[in-house]
Amino acid sequence: MSESNIAVVGIGDDGCVGLSSRAANAVARCQVLAGGQRQLDFFPDFEGERIVFKDGLLKSVGQLQELADENTICVLASGDPMFYGIGSLISKRFGADRIEVIPQPSSVAIAFARVGLSWNDAAVISLHGKPLEGLTTRLKRTSKAAVLTDDRNTPSALAKHMLEYCEPAWKAWVCENLCGPDEKLTAFDNLNQLADFGEVSNLNVVVLQRSDSSWSPTPLVLNLHEDAFAKRMPKKGLITKKEVRLLSIGELSLRPDDCIWDIGAASGSIAIEAAAIACEGRAYAIEMESESLAFCHENVRALGIDNVRIIEGQAPAILDSIEDEPTAVFIGGSKGKLNEIIKVSWERLKPGGRLVVNAITFENVAQSYQAFKEIQAKPNVMQVNIARGAPVAIYTRYDALNPVHIFSATKFVNERTSDKGKQV
Repeated sequence: MSESNIAVVGIGDDGCVGLSSRAANAVARCQVLAGGQRQLDFFPDFEGERIVFKDGLLKSVGQLQELADENTICVLASGDPMFYGIGSLISKRFGADRIEVIPQPSSVAIAFARVGLSWNDAAVISLHGKPLEGLTTRLKRTSKAAVLTDDRNTPSALAKHMLEYCEPAWKAWVCENLCGPDEKLTAFDNLNQLADFGEVSNLNVVVLQRSDSSWSPTPLVLNLHEDAFAKRMPKKGLITKKEVRLLSIGELSLRPDDCIWDIGAASGSIAIEAAAIACEGRAYAIEMESESLAFCHENVRALGIDNVRIIEGQAPAILDSIEDEPTAVFIGGSKGKLNEIIKVSWERLKPGGRLVVNAITFENVAQSYQAFKEIQAKPNVMQVNIARGAPVAIYTRYDALNPVHIFSATKFVNERTSDKGKQV
């Protein structure tokens, strides 16, 4: 048996008609034909062994491994097998040198072709088995997108979600049953129309294009003045000032897929700006004050950063309810429990993650020093004194903000901690 005895063939809803001679030959010469029932039904006359992929995909691939040494195998996949398909799994299990992948155009390529738009600059977002969370955050960086939906995240559901998070300025097309006999293309001038769209085939792609030709992408770092956020208003507002927020987020060293905890989130400014950077991850805004929680919800929706999860409760006790282990933790409020919050956060923090603490009072500075000492972490410490220009008649003077201490530490990969939070 030759080494390359496994073919992975892409097939569309037009079935055998759309196959190239090379793909048709791979099916004709195989002894084992595997795939979903819909793909196998295109070959009713196949006389070899059939393996139907059902719920237990890994089990089915295991069957293929048992047969691969003595048989020529063809695996059927929808469209391009290497685009959200089974191709990558087959390649990992058998080795890239042992398989031949023969792709068809992906559903996304066909959808853009039907609409008449280029898609080299488009974002591709899959909602299969995933929450809508993060959709509008990712869309803020693109003027075009293809969204792969499922029976829960329908075209109507995604339109309603986008409207809720203040992303209304899009045109849309729903492309159903591409290349099949029931192919259908429906255009929508705005998302309100799409939100009212009724039943749709499960086999669909939603193409989105911004309706505002002057649109430009949202900056990677939002850099918002505190006046851009709704907030409680004693004195100058319970919110981290812009300059300190930028420095603190910089110390978090965020990556696109990070999970961030913002403890004592208040209006949520840190969580929102961090989530905008970690557009493929999420941020948790943890706050106990009901008034601040209301403002946090308002800010998340108004700014369209939908990968922020707002948690009501007091740290550190509430942290046990969060299943996701953080890769970055910011502590801005503690209600007298700073020492315990630092220890619990450090314990839960993933190796390589960053812990950043903002301390304003003498007492919090002292507690931060002591807590970092007890977990045997050596933080970087900076004191930040910011003064902003303020008008005085025809002149300008400086208006000083409260000084802030910023503590930051990295939990190195070879570190582990005991139940008490101390490094061992």
